[in-house]
Amino acid sequence: MTSSEQLATVRADYDDKAQAYTAFIGEAFAGQPLNHVMVQAFADLVRQSGGGQAGGGQVADVGCGPGHVTGYLRERGVDAFGVDLSPELVAIARAAHPGVRFDVGDMGALKMPTASLAGVLANYSVIHTPPDALPATLAELCRVLAPGGHLLIAFQALDAADGTAEAFDHKVSPAWRYSPDHVLGLLAGAGVTEVARLVVAPGEDPVRGFPQAHLLCRKGA
Repeated sequence: MTSSEQLATVRADYDDKAQAYTAFIGEAFAGQPLNHVMVQAFADLVRQSGGGQAGGGQVADVGCGPGHVTGYLRERGVDAFGVDLSPELVAIARAAHPGVRFDVGDMGALKMPTASLAGVLANYSVIHTPPDALPATLAELCRVLAPGGHLLIAFQALDAADGTAEAFDHKVSPAWRYSPDHVLGLLAGAGVTEVARLVVAPGEDPVRGFPQAHLLCRKGA
């Protein structure tokens, strides 16, 4: 499958299941306090390093879905906006969060200036990026990040430290889980280095028993 075919598949899958996904994902996020801890830390760091800008500067929630995490960030004083591949999910996000910016877009080709954002959040959105496209997608997230800006990326992780990627049976669209060290290596190549990581134990995932990785990183000056 080519990159364009993969994008078309993911867009169509999420458009088709937009209402059902929206009903599920907000409740799922609300029930993940460890995810909240990392998003809160990300929000605090963005505000603290923003150089006096309102909310610390703009933050893109990339792969925002129905905007549940975008709203969570804005409630915490962050100037966040959302980007998602699915027009149906973007429409739902706009209806749920009037006045907040939500764009239809591809996380691998963001229509944003280089070094323009104080933060980028990718909360379980890189999982639909195939392994051969992951380096370019991560480089694109790093491109739009300003020096000193923060990136928080979360995804289902591999159990073994010596692997890189493995496909799994996501309920909406084809997906992969990744090695945290592999992802951090790719980010380091784009000038973004680790600040902290949280890996939630496999037993905390009642559906598949996968570890969950949350990587908080900063772009070099």
